[in-house]
Amino acid sequence: MASDGVVKLAGLRRDGGHQGHNHARTLTRQALRLGFFLTAAMLVIEVIGGLLSHSLALLSDAAHVLTDVVALGLAWFAAAQAERPANERRTFGYHRVGIIVALVNGLTLVAIAIAITAEAWQRLRAPTPVQPAIMISAALVAIAINLFIIWRLRGDTENLNIRASILHALGDVGASVGVVVGAVIIALTRAAWVDPVISVVIAILIAFSAARLLREATDILLESTPRDISTPAVARDILTVEGVRAVHDLHIWQISNGLRALSCHAVIADIPPSESATILDRISDLLRRRYRIAHATIQMESDLHEAHEGFCACEPNMAEGLYCPLTPEDQANGHHQPDADHSASTRASA
Repeated sequence: MASDGVVKLAGLRRDGGHQGHNHARTLTRQALRLGFFLTAAMLVIEVIGGLLSHSLALLSDAAHVLTDVVALGLAWFAAAQAERPANERRTFGYHRVGIIVALVNGLTLVAIAIAITAEAWQRLRAPTPVQPAIMISAALVAIAINLFIIWRLRGDTENLNIRASILHALGDVGASVGVVVGAVIIALTRAAWVDPVISVVIAILIAFSAARLLREATDILLESTPRDISTPAVARDILTVEGVRAVHDLHIWQISNGLRALSCHAVIADIPPSESATILDRISDLLRRRYRIAHATIQMESDLHEAHEGFCACEPNMAEGLYCPLTPEDQANGHHQPDADHSASTRASA
């Protein structure tokens, strides 16, 4: 009876923990959804304001807001996909859809930045009168909405997507403040050239945001090692785990932004699985704590398995084989050669 009580209590604790995590994820998803729709509304307001006031700076700020819409949309999408189960066709789930969308949006933002710069050049040559009052009104609304979004998202700054969304909103506040300052200068001096100059500054901000977005999306699609991780350092840390004698065929990549994965071969002594499980747990714990890698696939090999040509992408007896090539020839060696060996052994036994 006492053991039953312990089991029930442990079950309640686990359920409570899951409920807490689910509640936190739900709040995060709701905050991102609210931020997305508010930012989309702000985009519409600034576009309308820019058209009515003939202000390229305000339209440029609207384009900058578009980067926030993309960021919040991707963060919301990632939060929703985290709860969507994988299936036999897409074993990693649907996380990469958001990365493809980010790549397309990054290219679109580059085109927008170029278009803004070209229009600003035309307006510098032939200044267009603008309506400062409309510019100020629309920009102040944008500032208010962004500040509310920042306040709404502030409770979960441990989430990387939330943190990135807050930074995007702060950047847009700065751009909107620039529009207000420019509108005030225009109202006081009638210097119409201020509007295209501010537009160029915002276009530069958009270009930097687009470049960062394209770089991150490309790195993920190419399955590059995350920029804050050193693969040799990870290998050295794994070697500090008691029982690990060597590491090779090491790959570290991201399935989506912040969702990291690792695979490697770890050479250990010739021991039974019950003992190697402890080593596996230590490696997994190390990767979670130090590198935030929660999805790790580690193939344990004994030191008697060194000459395993045909079964590993690395060359046999390759002491420094951290990064082993993946080629069709390796796959052929890995799958067809063992069958041939098996057939030969079968014939020999017969």
